[in-house]
Amino acid sequence: MSASSPSAPVQLTTDRLVLRPWTTAEATAVLDDTRSVHWADDFPAEGDRVIAGLLEQHPAWLGAHGHRLIIERGSGLVVGSIGLFWPPSKGAIEIGYGLVASRRGRGYATEATRALADFALTVPDVHTVVASAELSNPASLRVLEKAGFHRSATEGNVARFVITTKPDRHER
Repeated sequence: MSASSPSAPVQLTTDRLVLRPWTTAEATAVLDDTRSVHWADDFPAEGDRVIAGLLEQHPAWLGAHGHRLIIERGSGLVVGSIGLFWPPSKGAIEIGYGLVASRRGRGYATEATRALADFALTVPDVHTVVASAELSNPASLRVLEKAGFHRSATEGNVARFVITTKPDRHER
């Protein structure tokens, strides 16, 4: 399966997580408050509901380079979501993420963010992944730093972070 095809679903697997694209049925279930036995008790969080609502307006977000559910491998439960705001602009793409409260503090957000950023940087014409975090959310600031992002700017209460393609990635 080619990572350059925007419509082909791509599942990413880390040591403890699976990141797989949302389905339209899952987005509908979130919006309709229809519970799934495959969801953590506190999924979906408010951010997940927002993304589910936007998926209809942005169908590319359901593709290979879009939004994913974060699944805990040990339990098989959906514990959050993470995504790239496709398409990229001038070689840069934004990443966003959220975990349910019951799974925070375990390093999952860092693990998922690192995996999706690494994947994004293998996509043709993408050389930068950007993210934002509120200064009042120190846990999210640490997630981005631990995932290899560097703070590039601060505007008001928001810190902007970037990670760019490393020279050895050009050789792939």
